[in-house]
Formats: sequence, C-alpha cells, structure tokens
Amino acid sequence: MMKKIKHILLLVDNFNSLSQAVYVWLFDRGFELSVVYAINQTQMQNEIFDLDPDLILAPFLTKYIPEKIFEKYPTFVFHPGPIGDRGPNSLEWALLNKNKTWGAVWLRADQEFDGGDIFAKRDFKIKMKKKSALYRQDMSFFATEMLEELLENIKTKSSIPQILNPIHPKIPKITINWEKDTTKEILEKVFLLDSKPGILDEILGIKCYLFGAWEEEKLGKDPKIKPKTVIAKRAGAICLKTVDGAIWISHLKEPNRFKLPATYVLKEKLKGVKENRLPLIFDKSYKTFYEIWGEAKENIFYLHFNFHNGAMSSAQCIELKYAIEYLKEEFEIIVLMGGDEFFSNGIHLNILEDSKKQGEDGWSNINAINNLVESILFAQDTLFITSFEKNAGAGGVFLGLASDIVVARNNVVLNPHYKSLGLDGSEFHTYTLPKRVGKDKALKLLDDLMPISATYAKEIGMVDEVFGSKNYLENLKKFVESIAKDDDKIFELLEEKRENLERDFDLILEKKDEELKIIYPQFWEKNSLFHKLRKEFVYKLCPIKTPERFQKTQKRKKSHA
Repeated sequence: MMKKIKHILLLVDNFNSLSQAVYVWLFDRGFELSVVYAINQTQMQNEIFDLDPDLILAPFLTKYIPEKIFEKYPTFVFHPGPIGDRGPNSLEWALLNKNKTWGAVWLRADQEFDGGDIFAKRDFKIKMKKKSALYRQDMSFFATEMLEELLENIKTKSSIPQILNPIHPKIPKITINWEKDTTKEILEKVFLLDSKPGILDEILGIKCYLFGAWEEEKLGKDPKIKPKTVIAKRAGAICLKTVDGAIWISHLKEPNRFKLPATYVLKEKLKGVKENRLPLIFDKSYKTFYEIWGEAKENIFYLHFNFHNGAMSSAQCIELKYAIEYLKEEFEIIVLMGGDEFFSNGIHLNILEDSKKQGEDGWSNINAINNLVESILFAQDTLFITSFEKNAGAGGVFLGLASDIVVARNNVVLNPHYKSLGLDGSEFHTYTLPKRVGKDKALKLLDDLMPISATYAKEIGMVDEVFGSKNYLENLKKFVESIAKDDDKIFELLEEKRENLERDFDLILEKKDEELKIIYPQFWEKNSLFHKLRKEFVYKLCPIKTPERFQKTQKRKKSHA
C-alpha cells in the first residue's frame, strides 16, 4: 500500500511556465515541494535520493529517467499528446498534420519511453496556431487541471494501459521556399517552431532563426519586388516580401546566440529600409505587426501591450508611457491588459546582453520602466485596473501592482522577485508590495524567489479579485463596467487615491531613490553578479546542479492523503 503523500518532487529540464503552474497548484494544497533539474543521470539520482520524496512528477522532461529512480519512487510524466502518442515533438506533429483535436496525459514512468500506464488524460480541440501559445496556455491548463484526478488515481491505483504505438520521429527539417511559399504557408512554418528552435533561414546574408511572424495586409503589393526583399521595418521588426504579399518577422536568433529584435541582428544591413510607423495606439483596422493596441467602451479603455515574451525595452517602456499619458486625458478608467502570452516580464535582458554599453543601457531601461510605473502610480484623476490574464514576472508583476485594483485569472502564475538574476529591482516595489501584503510577507516573497498562484496572491492581499479561466474576459469586463457605471464609487476610489498620494508622496519618492541606489552598482560594476546571471539566462546555459532555492519548502496547509 502506498504511503500518504506529503512530499512531492518535480523533476524537470528547467523550471518553465508549465512546471511552475504545477508547482503552485501543489503548493496551494499544502504539499511539501522540491525541484530537481534533470542534468545528468548521476546528478538526478543523487539529488533525488538525498531529498527522498514520496512522489515524483515530471511536468517538463525530455530526458530518460534512470531506472533506479522510478523503481524506488512512484514517478509520473506529463506528455503533451493523447493516448497512443509517444516520442518527442508531439505538438509540432499535431500542428504539422493539422489535427483538429489533440490530448494530454499523465503516465507512469517505466522502461518503455512514454509507454507507462495512464493515470489522467484530457482531449481537446486545437484552437491555437502557434506552438508557443498551445504549450503555454492549453498544455499548462490541462497539466494542472488533471492533477486532482492524477493524485486520486495514484491513491486508488486506477489507470489504463498506454497504447504502444511506434515512437514518432523528430519532425523533418522545415525550411521556407520564398519563391513558392505563400504568406499563409510561411506563417504556419514559423508558428510551428516559434518558441524553439525557430525556423532556420538566411536574411541579408546572415544565417538566423526566425520568430514572431505577422501577416501584412497593405505592403508588398508591387509584383516587381522579389520575394524575401526587406521592404520595411517597425519597432525592431522587419517586413519581407512574399509571393502573394508580405510578412513581418519580429525576432531573429543567430546560431549560438540569443533571440533579439530583427533590426538588432541585421543592423547596418538595413540601410535604406524605411521605418513604417503606426499610430501610437493601433486600432487593428488591418493585418500588420503591432505591439500597442486597445479598445474603448464609454469611459473605459482596455490597453493591450503585446511585447515579445513579455520583455520591455527602454523604447517600448517610453512608447507605452506616452500611450498612457494620452489616455489619461481621455478616459476615467484604464485597464492594463498585457500581451497575448505574458502580461509583462520587466526589462529586456536580451537587449542588455547584446549591448556594448550594458551599464548605460541597463540603467536607461530600469529608469524607463520606472517612469512608466510612475505615470500609473501618480495618476490622480484616472483609475487604473490591472488584468493579470497571463503570467507575469519580476518588474512586470510590479508594473501591474502600480494599479489601484488588480484582477487575475485563477491559473496565472506570478513571480514577484528579482534576485535569481542578481538584481534587487525597482519599479517602486518597496512601496507597492508592502502596501498590499505587509512588510514581512513582501520580504519573504522577494527572498524566496519562487512562483505563486493568483489564488494565493489574493489570499495574501497582493491581488484584489480572481476570476476563473472560463469566461475570464467576460467577467473582467462586467467587473470593470460595474465600477464605471457607479459615479459615486469612482469618486470614492479616486478621492481615496488622492489622499493616499498626498500622504505618501515623499515616501514613494524616497523608496524609489533607495531602490535605485541599491541597484546602481548591479548595472554599472563590471563584476556585478547580474551580468553573470543574465548571460547564463539569455544563453540558456545548463547548470551543473539544481539551484539551491529549489530545496524542500514547508507545506502551508494540510496535505492530501
């Protein structure tokens, strides 16, 4: 008989968004948790045996698990494919074959690769066209939604056998034929490999992987222009002629380098290519590449800022601040919506790593995001509401906490900390976080360096309202509109805000100055730990052991049986 489950260990390639979603679900239910990185077989075995868990879950794992591990500990692997699907690149095959339905399972690890009995499963319709969105949104949702069923079935030993179909191979090499492929076909190819590894090509003589594809509706009409010609640039992206129109590519990655806005890679090779500008806030009236857009409803404006991977450069922070300053003159309520795959993850680490003046550009970036936060925090006549519909990390969390009201989707993961990258952070966090959760809890969140759920964030006062994933946007808009229709409520909230700002004005500026004083050497000193850890992060360097912070944590509630 299996003993009571108290301590669960997550075995992962890295602690990605899906792994974090599983972690916070288990944390909220009171389990003791630890995490081990799957670096090599000896290291896995030694670290796991030292921690001695009751159960191992592998939400994101591509390596074989040593037999000694799954023989000693019940071990279950999340596989992003339906019953009978086995092997790597499951999502790529689903998209490549244009499957309308797909699935996900938790299966028991054994000697057969992806061949163990299935303890939980889900089937669903594929709505996402991008692999990155399908993984971060659908797969994260189903991996956590099945956990209760998984734990119950482990307890009762209820399972069904896996169908031992042949292990499918890795996907074939995919390339773009610019002389034949239509815009739609190029979009599908880039979407297929959008998060990793990207689709390899050569642009203006530079070999690079392509990311962030957007269809263009107005440009590319001249049949005399050859396909693959760069015909425009905008906000770091490039527009390329296709056989039937044009396509935007927002990011490129040279082999053995890291992802950057396309213009940062091509640099002087783009001489003579004109900047094709959009209005500050795009109205989505035609298909093209854009980052800032929104929709108005009476005295409310829903402001979207869709920055790639949630990273915000100095220029993007400045542009978003301009948008907010304009909207403050026009609307009583501004709702910060974030982007398609992330709300925000703070400053742009990849651009800083690429910079020849890292201290100067880093300092510029942190001050630009501070100015953005300040435009929200000190808005006396505008009510700001943050919508954490997608995950947020570091400065992106504290950008959201600058608002007067914070709303979140129930399965969102927040990382309210910086120090894992050698930064103490800014964004007025030493004012906004303690104001919501208290000084002691704020310090604990900043020092623990661990993700938390939206549900837990509400419990500690960091978030005001949490709505379920189903009909989230509908419920968000009902909530916002109920405030917008109540003039007395708006007056009361704004009056309270003005009183707080008048009382705390000097304190807020003092906190900002203290933050900047602490992080100044972290940007400017050559031997700063931030430079080392940032490099490891953007190059995705493999650690030699699991980071220390992933040791066992204390349970916070009564554990499951």
